[in-house]
Amino acid sequence: MSRRIYFDGLNLSLEHGTGIATYTRMLAQLVRELGNEVGIVYSSPTRPAKNPLLREIAFFDSRESAPVPYPREVWNALSDQFRLPLGVQPTALSLTGAVIADQFKGRLPAHDHLFVARNLFANARRYFSWSGRFVDLEFDAAPDILHCTYQLPLRAKQACNIYTIHDLVPLRLPFTTLDNKRQTYRLMRKIAAEADHIVTVSENSKRDIVQLLGVPEERVTNTYEAVEFPRELIERPDDVVAEQLRGSYGLGFNEYLLFYGALEPKKNVARLIDAYMLSAVDIPLVITGSVGWGNRTEAKMLDELRAEDRARPGGSRRIYHFEYVSVPMLVTLIRGARAVVFPSLYEGFGLPVLEAMLLGTPVVTSRTSSLPEIAGDAALYVNPYEIDDIARAIKTITADEGLRAELSQRGRAQAELFSVARYRERVASLYEKVG
Repeated sequence: MSRRIYFDGLNLSLEHGTGIATYTRMLAQLVRELGNEVGIVYSSPTRPAKNPLLREIAFFDSRESAPVPYPREVWNALSDQFRLPLGVQPTALSLTGAVIADQFKGRLPAHDHLFVARNLFANARRYFSWSGRFVDLEFDAAPDILHCTYQLPLRAKQACNIYTIHDLVPLRLPFTTLDNKRQTYRLMRKIAAEADHIVTVSENSKRDIVQLLGVPEERVTNTYEAVEFPRELIERPDDVVAEQLRGSYGLGFNEYLLFYGALEPKKNVARLIDAYMLSAVDIPLVITGSVGWGNRTEAKMLDELRAEDRARPGGSRRIYHFEYVSVPMLVTLIRGARAVVFPSLYEGFGLPVLEAMLLGTPVVTSRTSSLPEIAGDAALYVNPYEIDDIARAIKTITADEGLRAELSQRGRAQAELFSVARYRERVASLYEKVG
């Protein structure tokens, strides 16, 4: 039975995306492949134009457009708050092809309908902060299901409203996030009480949701996640990968360790750098990921190491940092790494672990949260709080070729448990259950 299923576009509009953006794109793709109509609801900085062409132009220009003058921004925020108790009717958006949007293909999810509303997500959060209420979304044709892929104070009238809670990191490790913890807890408790269903991405997260938010087990479904890379990137010959590494980064194939993820407290990058230096291995550590917050220590360490490397004989580098790489280049970096080292403090799922296993790269990761659940027997585990333990694992994975071969083989087999085909079955079962 075909249903109309709408998703929020909170993370989809970000230029470099997030793990949640990857999650939402995959979900939208599979839902559409299952024969359902897919809609995406976006936020825009200004009120959508009445002219359909101008709406289309603004959709692709919103990040580059001039900022709204402060007095106008304040007026918009206040007037929106007065209207929110009456609900919000997102404006339909049609992509006619008038805008040449080829460069956005990787960011646009599979869809049948698009909608925009002014400052929707910020307004909804602000409204919830003072009213404790969700914002009602009204559509000309109501969806059968509104699926918020993040905890948002939104719901659709006359629809089944479900919410993905990826993890409870703000509550379990409050020192690692910038959230207002009181507000976050209040919102999660509200979702726990009023959602028609809650989705999560690991059994570890499901236990947290049941125990900390008091949700009955039968109201929470773990679908896990899946990863899919273009076949041409996976099947690219090793010699081509090696040539790309040399040409783009000056790196040798199988001659570096790799960490990728945002430089933020829960990713544990400072301890990783300390452990790498302690290990004294003779291959560099490559760190790729956007600058997050609370990373002053990491930034200082990277600056100091760069300065030391420049002063070393021959200028050989121990640590490389690339703030952003494209998906094709990320796949190249993963495939060419001797190992991916991911000693995160806490993960709802841990996409880098699955991505590395899928590509046959050995993994060193933490024995905490969901990570052992995802990696199974296909990783070398560490205590993420113990620098000595991480350093020993780095030395072991760097030196032991037999162990790397074994973990590579196990990793590919483990990744099959999270294949797109299996994920599609779990997603189909979810929507049959809630719809």
